[in-house]
Amino acid sequence: MDSKRMRNWILILLFLGWSLGNLDRYIMNYAVLSITEDLNLSSSSTGLLLSSFFAGYALMQMPGGWLADRFGPRKVLIAAVVLWSIFTGLTGAAWSLASMIIIRFLFGIGEGGFQPSSSKIISLTFPKAERGRAMAVMLSSGGIIALIIPIASAALLTTIGWRSTFVIMGAAGVIIAALYWYFIKLPETNPAGNMTQTAVSNQKGIFSSLFKTPMVWNLIIAYFCIYAVNWGLATWIPTYLVKNRGLDLISIGWVQTIPGVTMLAGIYLSGYIIDKLPKGRERLAGGLSCTMIGILLYLMFTASSVASFITYQTIVNLFIAFVVTLLPAIILKQLPSSVTGTAMGIANTGGQLAGFLTPMAIGFIVDAFNGSFDAAFWMLIGLSVVCIGAFLTLNDKKGDLLKQNEEEAYALDA
Repeated sequence: MDSKRMRNWILILLFLGWSLGNLDRYIMNYAVLSITEDLNLSSSSTGLLLSSFFAGYALMQMPGGWLADRFGPRKVLIAAVVLWSIFTGLTGAAWSLASMIIIRFLFGIGEGGFQPSSSKIISLTFPKAERGRAMAVMLSSGGIIALIIPIASAALLTTIGWRSTFVIMGAAGVIIAALYWYFIKLPETNPAGNMTQTAVSNQKGIFSSLFKTPMVWNLIIAYFCIYAVNWGLATWIPTYLVKNRGLDLISIGWVQTIPGVTMLAGIYLSGYIIDKLPKGRERLAGGLSCTMIGILLYLMFTASSVASFITYQTIVNLFIAFVVTLLPAIILKQLPSSVTGTAMGIANTGGQLAGFLTPMAIGFIVDAFNGSFDAAFWMLIGLSVVCIGAFLTLNDKKGDLLKQNEEEAYALDA
């Protein structure tokens, strides 16, 4: 199999796995409506349940990235899929709030190694000029799932129920892990001539060097802010539309396909735009996108009708898609491939901490304000403002160790 065909095949498999991972996560946002009734949960308890996955997911980001750099991303990738599949299946057996929280936390631990290891695989198999589009293809799975999950969840949850749904998805994950084990084979060097896996595994001080790199801190903050907005909306909009806008689950399923289409289109378009951006323009593009996100969030919660709310949600998804694609592309393009797994894990920890804190915070805010979501929207608007600052102050200078690694990579190619 030639190298280009091999790269495309690997990307298809990564896309397939991340599609299932997104499905496992997104369906909880709809299943929680039935789970809340079955387990008799308050808004605060529901927020805690929605956040429990992200606690484990955030905790595993840095270890997952380090393990991918140290032992190779293929092993970490397969282990991640097997573990998350086990605990996805066990979600259907939960009998109480405590058991559900523990299972979802362990599910997050399992899935936490996927993005750092898959990003590492992209950096090892794709040239720099193609990494933005490759990352966009993998991340577009989130847009596809966001598109189909409202209708699919309504069909599954109203026919076979939430317990059987999670068991079936767990079984699907085991099949994907087997495909990874059989088909994904990695080259010793990446197409840009970067270091071999053996050289990578012998590196020392990577965490220290990355944490001394100013750009990494900007990325952590930007990841936190944009994922707080993304997951704040994704986890609570179904509940918001039921309780505050009077829609039923089937109606939500249909109206949420519109923002889903936009998210999907936005991610594909973003990958192309990002690969064409001149170096240094990432800051301005990211800052402008976050500005539009803040404005559109305000228009969403002050919208006078469901139609206008969905219209603003549709547009805001375009800008969220761009920022979510831009952040990992910055890592893949500006840092040496030898540290992309660890760097992705560090930066994405910020995003997943947001995923842990934001649903829980919104639950407490809604309870505190007697069912009103206005204060929660203001919180998300404030985070979009912080994200603007993180982009505009982005510093692309690399630490000494990172520069040395990059120079060694090019020396190997020579």
